[in-house]
Amino acid sequence: MVIFSGFLAFKLVDIQLFNGEQYRQKAQKMVFKTEIVPANRGSLYDVNHNLLAISVTKYDIRMDTKVPKDELFKEEVNALAKALADTFGKSTSYYLSRLEIGRRKKNRYLLLCRNIDYDTYKKVKEFPILKKGAFRGGLIVEQRTVREYPMGQIAKRTVGYERQDTLGNYKGVGLESAYGSYLRGHHGKRVVQSIGKGKWKPVRSNNEEEPKDGYDLVSTIDVNMQDVAHHALMKQLKKFDAHHGCAIVMEVETGEVKAVANLTRQKSGTYLEDYNYAVGESHEPGSTFKLLSTLALLEKNKADTTDIVDTEKGRVKFYDRVVPDSHRGGYGKISLAKAFEVSSNTAYAKLINEAFKKDPEDLLDYYDDIKLNEKLGVSISGEKAPILPRPDTKRWYGTTLPWMAFGYGVSMTPLQTLAYYNAVANNGILVKPQFIKEFQNWNTVEQEQEKKETIVRICSKENADKMQMLMQKTVERGTAKNIYSAQLSMAGKTGTCQKYYYVKGKELEYIASFAGFFPAENPKYSCVVVIHEPDKKKGYYGSTVAAPVFKEIASKIHVTNHKAKYIPLEKSENIGLSQYEKYEKFSDKYKTIMPNVKGMELMDVLPLLENLGLKVKVSGSGKVVNQSISPGEKLGSRTQVTVELS
Repeated sequence: MVIFSGFLAFKLVDIQLFNGEQYRQKAQKMVFKTEIVPANRGSLYDVNHNLLAISVTKYDIRMDTKVPKDELFKEEVNALAKALADTFGKSTSYYLSRLEIGRRKKNRYLLLCRNIDYDTYKKVKEFPILKKGAFRGGLIVEQRTVREYPMGQIAKRTVGYERQDTLGNYKGVGLESAYGSYLRGHHGKRVVQSIGKGKWKPVRSNNEEEPKDGYDLVSTIDVNMQDVAHHALMKQLKKFDAHHGCAIVMEVETGEVKAVANLTRQKSGTYLEDYNYAVGESHEPGSTFKLLSTLALLEKNKADTTDIVDTEKGRVKFYDRVVPDSHRGGYGKISLAKAFEVSSNTAYAKLINEAFKKDPEDLLDYYDDIKLNEKLGVSISGEKAPILPRPDTKRWYGTTLPWMAFGYGVSMTPLQTLAYYNAVANNGILVKPQFIKEFQNWNTVEQEQEKKETIVRICSKENADKMQMLMQKTVERGTAKNIYSAQLSMAGKTGTCQKYYYVKGKELEYIASFAGFFPAENPKYSCVVVIHEPDKKKGYYGSTVAAPVFKEIASKIHVTNHKAKYIPLEKSENIGLSQYEKYEKFSDKYKTIMPNVKGMELMDVLPLLENLGLKVKVSGSGKVVNQSISPGEKLGSRTQVTVELS
């Protein structure tokens, strides 16, 4: 016993004087740890401050049933059960049973409610027993941030997402990822205590370091235009049973992207946004590339719009291959201007080949000068680089030059194609496509994006005017005459390109496209539509498949351009003018009184109430079931409303 006592005394002295700190730190780590408190991610808005993405804080409330003293628990447990029942709908006996069983089993992590909003959280904190806090009432509060997208499938791939992998790296797509460093803010810290079985509870109600919310971003996207582009594209994809497609709308002068729709046919036959084709898919453009072939001829003084070329009955042979025109028998002898209007492949193959066959680098030098061989450098990740064959590579054949003239052998994304059509509409100046207008912090503008970033001048003002006229005539009397409208002047170029023609065993498919701008005389917006693999039995030419989408987008934007209000989505695929008028009457009626928004989707409620000057707090998901301001009440000086979804 003396020896054993001496050993214990020695160990006590050793621990206290020599190794005590080591054991204390080890015990501390086993009982306490510091965890991250996520910051609220900034919201993403459209150009008119309609929500595209918002972070909503959700709370789980738990209770350490060992903490309250017996006297406190017995006196107030019935009142706590009733308060929970009144708030969350289940019976008082249900909650009383949970609380008493939890107390009996010494449950230190008893769940009381899950996924509640901030207002409900504040209410629950004041319930009997829980209002005593963590140390006397056993209150455990867990919070997390949930990202919600009020627009749903609309602009889903452009808005995008951002996620963090197991290594802590941020990955994602779209604007959410491109501007993640601004949106995500700075996380806070709090100390939590182990309560056994791998569960932890906060030590204090307050955090050791409070999180700092991210910036709000105002994008260039306009939900009105996005809505129109989305539904016009979807209608045409369904009509022609196409595999996928995209439509982009850009403001000519600034390069601000107003709408990007990307839709893919699912196995079920429905169309959803699951890939950003506008930025990430590079393909042969077909006859829309004739714009750049024409500019090369004009800028290099190799030809003028009045020069005559013989289409040779619609078939011209280069080596062992034949360039055909879609029009049997050709067009005879026509001018370059006419060749553009009717989209003659034979004319362009001959003109480009004769002009540059001795020195093809002369053509490619021009394309290099206008940055056609480079990415646009847009903020959204995943942009594919253009492909231009060079004479000193294996991709260059004797037939490469004439085939390049009408868009084969080269590759561009839809956004890159649009940028050059936009440059012609912009009097020859190529501007970088913009997606963000400004960064905001608590409604204060912290930083404005550069409104216009010029990349290069692609042609003279004189040649830009010529091209504008050629494209206008193409709509009036050329390959796109089917979309001509006396009410709105449009200009553009059709494109039809074969797909998989080079893959053995693969069925031949087509890519239909149309690129242009409107109004033709004073261009305000440019637009490109690209549709892949339409049902060949129903049609596959750019004029019949893609051009009508352009017309619908242009017509509706032109009609509603003066209106700043958001037009909510309807269940139908297409939004008619009568629906615009209906919304106008609705919004005009509710300028000073609270409308009844029960039963409405969040994507419709947010813009409606924000247009009334109200800040909207949201809880739950689905359709509105409750609103904090009753329908018909005068708003007065009130600036906030809470809507509950279910």
